[in-house]
Formats: sequence, C-alpha cells, structure tokens
Amino acid sequence: MKYVVVLGDGMADRPIESLGGKTPLEYADTPVMDMLSGMSEVGLVATIPEGMKPGSDTANLAVLGYDPKKYYTGRSPLEALSIGVCMEPDDIAIRCNVVTVSEEESEYKDKVIIDHSAGEITTEEAAELIKAVQNELQDDIYKYYVGTSYRHLTIWKGGMVVELTPPHDILGKVIGEYLPEDDKLREFMERSYDILNNHPINIEREKNGLNKANSLWFWGAGTKPALDSFEEKYNKKAAMISAVDLLKGIAIGANMTNIIVEGADGTLHTNYEGKAEAAVNALLSDGYDFVYIHVEAPDEMGHQGSVENKIKAIEYLDSKVIKNVYEKLVASGEEFRMLVMPDHATPICVRTHTSEPIPYMLYDSTLCTISEYMYIEKDAVKSASANDNMFAEGYKLMDYFLNN
Repeated sequence: MKYVVVLGDGMADRPIESLGGKTPLEYADTPVMDMLSGMSEVGLVATIPEGMKPGSDTANLAVLGYDPKKYYTGRSPLEALSIGVCMEPDDIAIRCNVVTVSEEESEYKDKVIIDHSAGEITTEEAAELIKAVQNELQDDIYKYYVGTSYRHLTIWKGGMVVELTPPHDILGKVIGEYLPEDDKLREFMERSYDILNNHPINIEREKNGLNKANSLWFWGAGTKPALDSFEEKYNKKAAMISAVDLLKGIAIGANMTNIIVEGADGTLHTNYEGKAEAAVNALLSDGYDFVYIHVEAPDEMGHQGSVENKIKAIEYLDSKVIKNVYEKLVASGEEFRMLVMPDHATPICVRTHTSEPIPYMLYDSTLCTISEYMYIEKDAVKSASANDNMFAEGYKLMDYFLNN
C-alpha cells in the first residue's frame, strides 16, 4: 500500500457573496475531486489545538501526526532546519519577512503594512536585500540568513521567545501597536526601512510597477525543535515535496526526505505537474511508502484577498496534481490511499488563518466506497455529523490514514 497526502495550504474558506454564497472550493471547477468524493470518506478535522494560534506550522505538524501541544517550539526554528542553520540551545529563531510598508508617513510607527510578501519577491532579489541588512545590522548577537522569496531568518543568540505579530494578520493596518516590545528588534525594523526603501533593487521594482520590499518584519520566534522520526513513528519511508522552508524544515526534523522540484516556488504559478511527477516517481520507483505534496498557492491567494486567484489555485491543484497522481497510481496497479485536505482555512474575508475545522477527503483504492457527500466545506460538516467523521484532535488523523 502506498500513501499520498495532497495538501492545499489554506484552501478552506467561508461562503462569499460574490460567488453566490459558495466558497472557493465549492465554486471551483474540480472534476477530479468531485469524482473522488463519490468514492471517498469526507469529514472534518481540527488541526489547530484550542488555545494555539492558527498557522501553517502548528497545522502541518498536526496533519503529519505530531501533537502541536507536545512538539511545537515555534515556526522559525523549523525553517532554520531547512535553511541549514544549526541552532544552539540558547538560540532564538525569528522569521524575518521582507514586506511592503507605506512611504508617506515620516514616523515608522505610522506606516501601514501593504503586502506581507513584497509582491512575492524573487529569492535572488531578496538575497541582495538581506545582504544589505547583514552589512548594516548583523553582529555576534543577531545574525541574518537568506531563505526563500520573502521568507528569511534571524537568529538571536541568548535571546527570549517574545510575542510578535505575523504580518499577514495586519494587512492594511497601521503598524505602530504591532511593533515588537523588545527595543532592539523594534530598532532593527525601523533601521531596515532606511536601508531598504531606496536600495537599487527596490528602485527597479518600483519602476516595474512592483511592490517594494522596504522593511523587515519579525515574527514566529521559537527555540530549537525536536521531532520524532516519521519513519520510526509509522514504519513508512517518507518524503516531502514543498517549496517553502517551513515544510522542508518539518521534514528534516522528522527525518523525511525533501524532494526538490525545479520551478516549485510557492506561488500561483508553481510547477504543479513537476510535484505530481516527483511524487509518483518516489512512490513507484524510489521505494517510498508515503509522500506529502504541499502546495502553498491557495494560502497565498487567501492572504492577497484574491477570490479569482484562489479559485485558480484550487483548480490547478485538481487538474495538475490530484489528477496526475491519481491516474498514474491507478495505471500502475499499486494499491494506494490518498488524503486531500488543507492545513487550515485562510478565508478571503479576513485574509489570514483561522481555527475552524477543515474538510478532508480520504480515498482508498481497495475499497468500494459510495458517498453522497461532495468535497466541500458544508458537505464535510454534514458528513461529520451523520457519520462521526470528525477528528477533534487533528494529529490523530494521520494514524487513521496510515493504519486503519
């Protein structure tokens, strides 16, 4: 038996008036998911434990079977693993976004955060900006590391886990009340604007009609992580396919193999087909039992507030990932189970993550399942109620998927 998870990050949503009261998942043209839903178990899973903030870090840990209340030490330490930073026990890792803030205000605290991803800036451009920050701000206590696109890392030697606000939670708001209480972190953010706003990279971006990456934004502080091996936990040789450092870091911590796909960049136009092909090859040719395909695009489109592009991201997931994986595994004759789900909801109406239970769809090629439920949010609620398909502790779904 082979196992594959297809995870559309932030795919779940709430009814939208402009879509006739439908969600993007319900409105999207998804013939493959529609077909599979008639042969699958559809239900609900709560991936965000009560009292914890909704994020891709806690949610993906839960989806992979790790209880966030036990294993979560912060988002940035997981990304540090991916970047290759070896943390010491007294190190604090902090996510360091390059973001877009408004320019009109003279005081930094009065600026408005416009874009948490600086127009999904390329890694190459961002690396030049982080280099400029390193030259001006780095010392023996605070060090800066290049990640992917807008997502980068700061290591604070001998620091503290401090409360920091995710930038995607405050889009369109004045930043003053959300700045770090720690004086040094706040100073670095203020100085970063002076370093970056008129940097040649940003001058060129402005000429091309792109958002400037004109400030750092710190969030997601945490300590060195320690995850159990996925293979030892489930007796499955496992691989991760993702474009983002968070998921790659989780994979490293769990001793999973990271499969790098050329052109996979976490954007709406990522290499969907390449991810599907890599997953099939891993399962059928390279001896892997389990593959986790993570697609970032629905979440990014949710943060951007783009209904049209979130629908496109879901349709691409259906036609370019799920279709290819399903058809090739069926053609191979290999018995397999496929779990399709988001990690959390990223509703268009709030443009950030929320904690409500999310829909999952579990297909098993060996079972003749007949289901009346579509893979959409409202049907998942109905199925959960009628069939007791509700995982209140989200981390238990993985054991159910692999062992039942």
